[in-house]
Amino acid sequence: MLIMENSFKKEKEKFFVELIKPSHYDNDGYVIQWWKSFSISNSLSCLYGLTIDSAERKILGENVDIIVNLHDEYSTVLPIAAITRRIRQNGNRGVIALVGVQTNQFPRSVDIARPFREVGIPVVIGGFHVSAAIAVLSKIPPETQEALDMGITLFSGEAEGHFDQLLSDAYHQKLKPIYNVVEDLPDLRGQPTPLLPQAMIEKSLSSNIHIDTGRGCPFDCSFCTIINIQGQKSRFRTADDVEKMVRSYSRNGGKTPHFFFTDDNFARNRNWEAIFDRLIELREKENFKVRLGLQVDANAHKIPRFIDKAAQAGCNNVFIGIESVNEENLKAANKPQNNIEEYRKMLIAWRKNSVVTMSGYILGFPADTPDSIENDIRTIQRELPIDILMFFILTPLPGSMDHKAILQRGEWMESDFNKYDSEHATMKHPKMTKEELEGIFRKAWDLYYSPEHVEEMLHRASRDGISPSRLLWKILISQFCIKHEDAHPFQCGAFRKKVRRQRRWGMPLENPILFYPRRAWEIGRTALLISIYFWRLERLKKSVKKNASKLSGDVRL
Repeated sequence: MLIMENSFKKEKEKFFVELIKPSHYDNDGYVIQWWKSFSISNSLSCLYGLTIDSAERKILGENVDIIVNLHDEYSTVLPIAAITRRIRQNGNRGVIALVGVQTNQFPRSVDIARPFREVGIPVVIGGFHVSAAIAVLSKIPPETQEALDMGITLFSGEAEGHFDQLLSDAYHQKLKPIYNVVEDLPDLRGQPTPLLPQAMIEKSLSSNIHIDTGRGCPFDCSFCTIINIQGQKSRFRTADDVEKMVRSYSRNGGKTPHFFFTDDNFARNRNWEAIFDRLIELREKENFKVRLGLQVDANAHKIPRFIDKAAQAGCNNVFIGIESVNEENLKAANKPQNNIEEYRKMLIAWRKNSVVTMSGYILGFPADTPDSIENDIRTIQRELPIDILMFFILTPLPGSMDHKAILQRGEWMESDFNKYDSEHATMKHPKMTKEELEGIFRKAWDLYYSPEHVEEMLHRASRDGISPSRLLWKILISQFCIKHEDAHPFQCGAFRKKVRRQRRWGMPLENPILFYPRRAWEIGRTALLISIYFWRLERLKKSVKKNASKLSGDVRL
């Protein structure tokens, strides 16, 4: 009888969910990807956590197993043929979800979707670009309409509270063309824990996992998309949520990773102290080796106990959006709260706790010229004890007030969204040509990371209790990636992959006789140059250790 019952038992169905975080193309049309990346997408961990939660709750029924696979294109060559075969052999029961797609990644996302759509596999694209195009702009722009015409589903908004419905619609082959839930902002408290499998963490050199403990921002920066997509009313995860996240990664195997809280401004998270206290307790009472980085505004040091508790909780690096030291530019960006005197006080406060300071600096504000930018960099070197400075070209991202204003004025903007990567000039500047702006952007890295200033940075770090070794790799990445890999440090990694057959749609495949010898020469040249630069940095570091009391220059601290 038991044998007969088993013979009639229905075999479980499988439904594949392929989560893909896309990269974007370089200037030659090749996908930017690495042997190992330097960080892992927050969107990928959020969507993985949501998918695991949906699978455990059996939202498609007891007889359907949801199987999720993750692909971060920055560290993986997408196995498009294998994914297609897997889903096709399963009767097309599956869905491709391109997650966290930024504007510069949208063209690549559409290209990834093409072969899947050609064989009828459903594809969904979500992220900031889609959310802005649908929720903020008055009409659907051409590149988004092209995706819709291909049968790609667009998801505008945040997935929490809506992901079950999306998976159910995909399973029943009833996906809508557009899901617009951008106005339905979810409460983050008690949401499924963002998570990544250990195998993916190991594809990151730094084990640096990005996680949001809050969303939204109360400020009005004109270049920012967050306020128009995630809202100006901040929403937060609780200390319990954060503890659950830390413990889940501890169970995941391997060493406890380094977390980076991607909140646009963690200092404005009303749960900041409860979260810090919980992390301090985990570190001191249960020996969790939690390390973390934060993103905060330039006034976080004014909050009583904030910096001291951040250091106690394991914070060893912080990213501060300084944006500019030019008062006229700060006014244009609606950043009146920032000024150089407060910058100095803030940086010193962090350094007293041996926290490495990283700052973003935007080039291309209306008052900028090549000469003024050079002067601003010299001012920063002289006046501000910043460890790592990252440069970005002001970019009118869809969803920002800058983009909306330019559209209304009918002025030129770059039509190729692949270039909206903060490395290319994408709008008209009143005082600089496109070539001048892109030229000073590249020159800025050489100016700031000059041998003299790098030596000063290492001396200053040593004096302030920050090991020069902690800065060494950050300096190497910051100076080397733009100059020799033609990639911003924020999208860089170790050992660039370049796949001949994964070139931008519409561009011809290069002859292998030409492609592979040139690629071998590129690899050899890059390896030689990075070895030379690293050797120079090592020599500087050894010199600093021998002369620990020395501080070159006249930085006012």
